[in-house]
Order: sequence, then structure tokens, then C-alpha cells
Amino acid sequence: MSKQNKLPQDVIDHWPEVLNDVDVSVVPLEYLHSMRILFTDGKIWEVDIQKSLEKPSAANLEAEIESLLEEYNDYIDNIDFRLNVEKVKHDITRRTKFFLKKGK
Repeated sequence: MSKQNKLPQDVIDHWPEVLNDVDVSVVPLEYLHSMRILFTDGKIWEVDIQKSLEKPSAANLEAEIESLLEEYNDYIDNIDFRLNVEKVKHDITRRTKFFLKKGK
């Protein structure tokens, strides 16, 4: 996995055993809190993923984000994805308990 597809170290530090090997190119939108797009001209766009998922048009959100990133690719300096670590922890813990119970 390339360094650009890794989560920021401060996020990994929350749960290194799991988050160290997460490839951000495959993280479902439901686990992203937001994304911060930094442009080469200094502009910054904050995209609140969670609020966007609550809108009726959420079904197209992934395609809209991909389109946005493709359109502005030449002008984007960096993108910071903000992971909802608490939701990831909660879901993994819940699913692990369910799996372990089912196996007995």
C-alpha cells in the first residue's frame, strides 16, 4: 500500500492494530466524517460527508465526489480524509462479537 493511501498517523494512533493497514481508497463513505480539499492556490474546501449522506441525493454522493476530484485534479494539492474512528471501532467490535457468538 502506498503512503498516500494510508490514514494520517494521528488517526492510526487511535487504534493502530486495525487502522495501520487501512487503505483509504477503499473506505466506505459511511466511515468518513469529512474531507478537506487543499488547492494549489491556497483555497480550502471542507466537505461534510456525514451531512451529505443525510440528504436525499446521497445515493449519488460517491459518484459526485469522484467527479469533483477528477474535475479539479490539476488544482488539488492535497486531500485530508477525516475518518469517523468511533463508528469504525463500534462497528468492528459489534461485528466481532456477533461473529464469535455465532461460531459457538
